[in-house]
Amino acid sequence: MPVPDQRREQMLQAAVEVICERGFSDTRIADVAKRTGASPALVIYYFGTKDGLLTAAFRYSEDQFYSRTADVLEQLGTAAARLETLVRLTCVREGAGEDPGAWGLWFDLWAQAFRHPEVARDRVESDQRWRDTIARVVRDGQRTGEFAELDVLEFAVTFSALLDGLSIQVALSDPEVDSDRATAIAMRFASDALGFEWAAPTRRGRYAAKRRR
Repeated sequence: MPVPDQRREQMLQAAVEVICERGFSDTRIADVAKRTGASPALVIYYFGTKDGLLTAAFRYSEDQFYSRTADVLEQLGTAAARLETLVRLTCVREGAGEDPGAWGLWFDLWAQAFRHPEVARDRVESDQRWRDTIARVVRDGQRTGEFAELDVLEFAVTFSALLDGLSIQVALSDPEVDSDRATAIAMRFASDALGFEWAAPTRRGRYAAKRRR
């Protein structure tokens, strides 16, 4: 029999899958319970409410994203490559290792956050975590001399907002904004602001970026 932490993780993974497949409004506590072979009462015991289940599932999915991302970033030798990787991992319809329809978690979280303060708090924490990630990469680039000096917080807020807008267009399959165009827009903005030269890679994994003199 699964221990409590394993049981909770099973429910979180099931919640992510069901919400991605059906959307939050069409997901029931009973659906998550059925997928894990548990009772609805046990799901409620762990998460309290349907909104609580949404925010917990979102945090679980987000933790997985950051864990995968940290592994990828550690393999890269420059801050410019790490920044571009963050962009490319964001401006995609479906990331490697993600559940199909994972963008739906974000859309559902934003929709619920508009009217529910407890969900809104999680949305604020999530956005700050993303800005902090961007800021760390920028500060690394400043320490190595790759990036120019600027207000890192201001850049992180602006850049994260730009990525939000672009990634939404990509996720919704806008005919004018695919992953490559979104990446190019974001990286041109970053290179202008941070003072490095950027060109689209000639093949996956190669970056044409250097500090402007």
